[in-house]
Amino acid sequence: MPELPEVETTRRGIAPHVEGQRIVNVIVRDRRLRWPITQDFERHLSQAIIIQTRRRAKYLLIDLDSGATVMIHLGMSGSLRMTTANELPRKHDHVDVVLESGMLLRYHDPRRFGSMHCFVGQSHALLEHLGPEPLSADFTGEYLFQQSRKRGSAVKLFIMDAKIVVGVGNIYANEALFMAGIRPDRPANGISKKRYMALAESIKAVLANAIEVGGTTLRDFVGGDGKAGYFAQSLQVYGRGGDRCKRCKVTRLREIRQSSRATVYCTRCQR
Repeated sequence: MPELPEVETTRRGIAPHVEGQRIVNVIVRDRRLRWPITQDFERHLSQAIIIQTRRRAKYLLIDLDSGATVMIHLGMSGSLRMTTANELPRKHDHVDVVLESGMLLRYHDPRRFGSMHCFVGQSHALLEHLGPEPLSADFTGEYLFQQSRKRGSAVKLFIMDAKIVVGVGNIYANEALFMAGIRPDRPANGISKKRYMALAESIKAVLANAIEVGGTTLRDFVGGDGKAGYFAQSLQVYGRGGDRCKRCKVTRLREIRQSSRATVYCTRCQR
């Protein structure tokens, strides 16, 4: 599933090509996404100028000069990329946003679990009650420590809760906990402030590094330029259950399931 680094990579990839451009046409081939694309979607976008692109959590936001905002979630297998009308649409290319420049923004989603909304105003119901951005100044070890005091759930599930902090998906939670030396199954309220300070910095570092190399490509994800991300080459624990730990060089990494998600950690290096 595309996570925060993949969405940010996509935003950075498409921004130079779409910002300042007028939308001259919108082609919807299949409205059956996670939530059906509304019948008036094309009307809201047609002839509008794209002012800027933003990201909130795993949502890509495209602000229009009409005051409307297009909100896109890539779901489990979605991707956005720039192309031209000369490239014929593939089977799962569901939406084209055609720009005055001749370029078009194409949405591809084999599983159709992504979504596209258009709303007017400051926010959308799906954006309410979200926690701070992990790369912002509001996200600190002190904040994590205070939020964790009444939470007995496993720390990995705690940092993956979007009401606590957005965008820390399964891959990056595994990696950040390894970097901070914290076992993923430890109760959130049993971890000290000092260790949360280290965890907050690890989350920031892991996400920033992933964005820098274009995200993690495990199956379907490609960035806005159509290229795969390379963070998978740097993974320390995720997807490596049973392999030797790269840090201690001795222990075989243990793999367990937490809320149906794979969790991998080193029993020696993470306590």
